[in-house]
Amino acid sequence: MSDPVGRLLRRPTGKNPPNTTHTLMEFKPHALYHVYNRGNNSQKIFFSYANYLYFLKKVDTHLLKHCDLLAYCLTPNHFHLLIETNANLPDDVINRAIQTILNSYSQAINKQENRTGSLFQQPSKAKFLENNASYAETCFHYIHQNPLRAGLVRDIENWKFSSVKDYALLRNNKICNLRKARLLFDIPDHGSAFLKLSNEVVSKENLDRII
Repeated sequence: MSDPVGRLLRRPTGKNPPNTTHTLMEFKPHALYHVYNRGNNSQKIFFSYANYLYFLKKVDTHLLKHCDLLAYCLTPNHFHLLIETNANLPDDVINRAIQTILNSYSQAINKQENRTGSLFQQPSKAKFLENNASYAETCFHYIHQNPLRAGLVRDIENWKFSSVKDYALLRNNKICNLRKARLLFDIPDHGSAFLKLSNEVVSKENLDRII
């Protein structure tokens, strides 16, 4: 099994506020990555409905100029993104976008919750999916299964803060590139067929390649 290409490494933080998350990541152009992080010490990072929407707005504003979002899931103490980078990708641009998202979101939550210190676990992680459709498809469904595995819902389509509702045709958000994901992963156009596929068990062997 090949090693992940992208692992986020902390930069020195001596002159920066303690609530910022500094990362350095290498991304290849036109490649698939699973990007994820959790709350520091597994603490919550989302405290209200508005927090989830605020985080997604930051992803849309800062990250999606440089990649397509194929799937996402936000749970109370995690986030997962499946992205495909643009073919023309300037050096370090996605790293800077993710740093901006995490830093500004951390500052807003620290102010909201009257807290200090790092909100996110450091370092964050990204796994290069080797441009292998089968591994990426496993990751796609794994991301959507997170609320089910965490016991947050009994049916994955009942979790509001993931892209599963869009692929199940229960919502019409525009943040994910549904057309591209359907082509890459042979995802059914019909909502019920998609949900049946998404609820299939993800094998341990494939999980080891994406987390």
